[in-house]
Formats: sequence, C-alpha cells, structure tokens
Amino acid sequence: MSDPNTDKPDELAGTEQPFVQHLMELRDRMIKVVIAIGVCAALLALYPGPGALYDLLAAPLVAALPKGATLIATNVISPFVVPIKILFMAAFMIALPVVLYQVWAFVAPGLYSHEKKLVMPLVISSTLLFFIGVAFSYYFVFGQVFSFIQSFAPKSITAAPDIEEYLNFVLGMFLAFGLAFEVPIAVILLVRMGVLTVAQLREYRGYFWVIAAIGTALVTPPDAGSMIILLLVVGGLYEVGILAAQMFVKHTVKPGAESDTEAAKP
Repeated sequence: MSDPNTDKPDELAGTEQPFVQHLMELRDRMIKVVIAIGVCAALLALYPGPGALYDLLAAPLVAALPKGATLIATNVISPFVVPIKILFMAAFMIALPVVLYQVWAFVAPGLYSHEKKLVMPLVISSTLLFFIGVAFSYYFVFGQVFSFIQSFAPKSITAAPDIEEYLNFVLGMFLAFGLAFEVPIAVILLVRMGVLTVAQLREYRGYFWVIAAIGTALVTPPDAGSMIILLLVVGGLYEVGILAAQMFVKHTVKPGAESDTEAAKP
C-alpha cells in the first residue's frame, strides 16, 4: 500500500536549478560591476590621483574663498579617507554605463521584445541626463552658492570649511541635480506603465510647476536667479518628457495590442 504523502507530486520540484542559475548569473554580473569600478579606480589612482581629484572637486569652493584661505581637516584620517572616497565616487560614475548595462542584461531575458526596445534607450538617456545634471551643479550652481555665501561672511570671520563636510555637501548636490535631470525618464516610465496618460500629464502641468518650484527652492542657493534657472530647466525637461513619452509609447506597443484595441472599440 502506497503512502499518499509520498505519491503526492512535489509542487517545488524542478524549481531549484533555475533559481540557482539566476543567483549565479546575478553573482557573475555583480563581479563584472566590481571589476569595472576597480579598473576605473586603479586608472584614476595612477592619473590624476586621489589628491588631484579632490583639488578638482574643491576648485569651485576654493575660488570663492578669500585669498589664502584653504579647506581644513578636523579628523586625523580625513586627508586620506576623503580623497579615497572621491576616487571611488569618480570611478563609479565613469563605470556607470557598465553598471547599467549589467542591470539591463540581467532583466532583459524576462522582457518582451517590444519592452527591450524601450529599456536600452532609457538606460543610455538616463545615464547622459544624470551626467548633465552633475555637470550643471558643478559648473553653474556651485559657483553661485559659494559666491553668495562668502558675500555675507563678516570680515572678522576666516572661512575654513571642513573637507568631510564639503564632500557630503557635494554628494548631496550631485544626487539632487542628477535626479532632477531624470524628470523625462520618470515621465516616460509613468506613461509606459499606465500610471498616467499623456493627457493627464498635460492636465497636471500646473501642479508639477508648483512642486518643482518648491523643490528647486530647497536645493538651490537662496537667490532668485539660480532658482528660476533650475525651475525653467526642470520645467523644460518635463515638457520634453511628455513629448518623449508619446514617441516611446507609440514605438514600443506590444505587437497586436493596437489591433486588439481597435477590435474592442464599438
């Protein structure tokens, strides 16, 4: 007499190997990401070097400081740790296309062909937009912020910013402006996933401008010129996102979806 418990088929039978294969693929791609970042870090360590990278990053602040003023290190190991952090930050940014490609390659097998047409252009455009946002904050915003702050400093105060505090400020600004320039990508994804339609985005345009005005007021220096410029940039990117969403959705519709939609119409 057979045991009914042993005769019952195992619902999980055959699922272990695919799951392990996914983990192994994820491991291999993470190794490639680490190698890419490590190679970039090694090259940057040879030239221009961690110290030179920090000097480059600190250049906008040093230019705004009084003549002869420099940054200081209040922690014993800061002169070593901070340049190393900047070295790996720069290495990660240089290797970002490789990182995003590995992410795309990992999820691509589970996507439909029409979805694959959407992912790669988004990966490339999001990388470029993030870099543009970082460059915008470095070349424009930093100079405006530091000049404004120093213009209010009393003559009796000697400006000597801490290098760790400056690094934290820079990372926050890079992240804020890099993400702000991702507005078109966010708009495209919202439309493509069906959260909002292009018509709704146009209808909610006024609400977006209000939210954008509040956001730019929080991340920009306290002068009207910089806030207005960033607000116009973000608002322009929102309009670009609406136009791009129309194009992407039109060219990445699942085959047969349009015919099904037409057939469903009365």
